[in-house]
Amino acid sequence: MNWRNRSIFGAALLVGAVVAAGSSPAFAQTFQNYRCADGTQFIVGFFAYDRRAFLQIDGQAVTLNRRITLSGTRYSGRGITLKTTKTGTTVRHARRPATACELI
Repeated sequence: MNWRNRSIFGAALLVGAVVAAGSSPAFAQTFQNYRCADGTQFIVGFFAYDRRAFLQIDGQAVTLNRRITLSGTRYSGRGITLKTTKTGTTVRHARRPATACELI
C-alpha cells in the first residue's frame, strides 16, 4: 500500500470513527434524581467521558471528584460526599450525618 492509499484509508477510518462516536452512547450522559431519608433531594449527572459527578443540591451546582474506595463508588467535594454501594446510596452534606437516599 503506498502513502496515498494509506492516507485515504486513514481518512476513511477517521471519518468512520467520528460518525460512530457521534451516534454511540459513549458520549451520553445520565441524570438521576434522588430523595433521601432526611428530606434532601438532589440530581446527579454522569458523563461517560468524565470521572466526576455533577450534583445539584440545596440550590447549588457542585462538581464532585471521584475518590478511591474499596467497594462501590465515592465522590466528594466542597463538603459533600456521595457514596454508592451494592446496598444503596448515601449523601453527606452541610455538616449533617450521612443519610440513605433512593432513586425517584
